[in-house]
Amino acid sequence: MKISGVDIRPGNIIEYEGGIWRAVKIQHTQPGKGGAYMQVEMKNLIDGRKNNVRFRSAETVERVRLDTKDFQFLFADGEDLTFMDKDSYEQITLPRDLLGDAAAFLQDGMDVVMELHEERPISVQLPDQVEATIVEADAVVKGQTASSSYKPAMLDNGVRVMVPPHISSGTRIVVDVYSQEYVRRAD
Repeated sequence: MKISGVDIRPGNIIEYEGGIWRAVKIQHTQPGKGGAYMQVEMKNLIDGRKNNVRFRSAETVERVRLDTKDFQFLFADGEDLTFMDKDSYEQITLPRDLLGDAAAFLQDGMDVVMELHEERPISVQLPDQVEATIVEADAVVKGQTASSSYKPAMLDNGVRVMVPPHISSGTRIVVDVYSQEYVRRAD
């Protein structure tokens, strides 16, 4: 499906110079002289390269539709992650760096959504929020105001997050996977 260069939005998957790219950030610019354009920061979904491209309104790009399939995370073996197709029970092994920082939040049996382009895995979407246990939390510094003070804490998966002062070691919390921020205490 062809779309105009100025209609690109963050999250859109486009075909550009023979590669599959995801728009990460966009900025619409209207200079005093000349035509308006869209400055798009893109990430290549195959090899992870980043690129900044200007698209004018007259230019068109091919918007790519990715197929999505439900998979279940089975186990990690070094740098390889193994997933199982929930429909056909076929197993697929992918490199850890395809998931980036989110790979630390994978838990055995977790349901994920895999995006495929022509039967080839492009990306893996985890749930936006997961529960994790705090294994180490710094002590509260006396005299800090409670309104905006956060302290560093280490999760059971090795990720460091900032948590409110009342959260202590052993507490289960809900963490946003992609921003790696504390959301709330787990029930």
